Amino acid sequence: MLQRYDYDFPPELIAKEPASPRDAARLLVYRRAKKDIVHARFLDLPGQLPPGSVLVFNETKVVPARLVLRKPTGGKAVLLYVDRAGRDLRFMADRRLEIGSTLTLDARHHFKITGQQANFYLLRPLFPMARFPGLLERHGLTPLPPYIKDSPLTEAQAREKYQAVFAKRRGSVAAPTASLHFTGRLLAKLRRRGFDARFVTLHVGLGTFAPVTEDHWRRGRLHRERYEIDPATARFLERAKRQGRPIVAVGTTVVRTLESAADDRGRLRQLRGDTDLFIREGAKFRFVDALVTNFHVPRSSLLMLVSAFAGRREVRKLYRLAIAEKYRLFSFGDGMLIV
Repeated sequence: MLQRYDYDFPPELIAKEPASPRDAARLLVYRRAKKDIVHARFLDLPGQLPPGSVLVFNETKVVPARLVLRKPTGGKAVLLYVDRAGRDLRFMADRRLEIGSTLTLDARHHFKITGQQANFYLLRPLFPMARFPGLLERHGLTPLPPYIKDSPLTEAQAREKYQAVFAKRRGSVAAPTASLHFTGRLLAKLRRRGFDARFVTLHVGLGTFAPVTEDHWRRGRLHRERYEIDPATARFLERAKRQGRPIVAVGTTVVRTLESAADDRGRLRQLRGDTDLFIREGAKFRFVDALVTNFHVPRSSLLMLVSAFAGRREVRKLYRLAIAEKYRLFSFGDGMLIV
């Protein structure tokens, strides 16, 4: 099953930084009903959307979650903060760590390694937990995806560019990358053309980078991510849906949020919670009508979601075309509109 989602691509097509300006990124438009393809730019998006569309964005904010700590031996370890686990913090590390040892950031901030869970280490701060978010902001590094090697961006540039212009609610360790193409002028252009925009939150976890396993496929469930939809936003979107206005999800995280919240009648009922929804071939889309998305890595759950939405064979053809046309790939790359 999983090999169906493999494909080859030239490594030089992996984008190491976003287009400048962001809305100059290329946009491959695919209209499913007619199997029609248009090559455009993101700034052209208003002219490509169905009339009356409502765009839904994820306003999560990326945390500078990577920390460089010093081991008792004096060597360095690079750790990636994942989430909180009671009195401990859950991290991934770039090397083996000794349980019971202490890692140091500076003279005031030390962490004791209290345990291990699968690929994660549990670290207990030897300072008040309330200081930790500020510590990340001061000392943390932007967690660019592992496939972006030798990024030309400084840390200050990465913090700005690996973040949506409307990002508001901190909690993600990866950006909802379809949102990275939007600028103030593009959002204003959409408003002038009569398109509404609404915002939801899904905090993107490390699972977004993890390859899908046979166990995931067998169980039909993925990693868990926290989401939330404001009740007023839900009421607006439900009303728009009843009016026949197309709901355009900007990114796979928005699809996962809306489809997790929707019931079988297409109403948004579960407005907050943890979702482990695995959207793959055969899935019924209860709320989303169109999708803006980037090009995703092989065998990823994101590619499987897009394939469920547009058809696996069609998506393979679109990816082959995009590669032949030298579209830029992955998080900082170009994107698609599927309607």
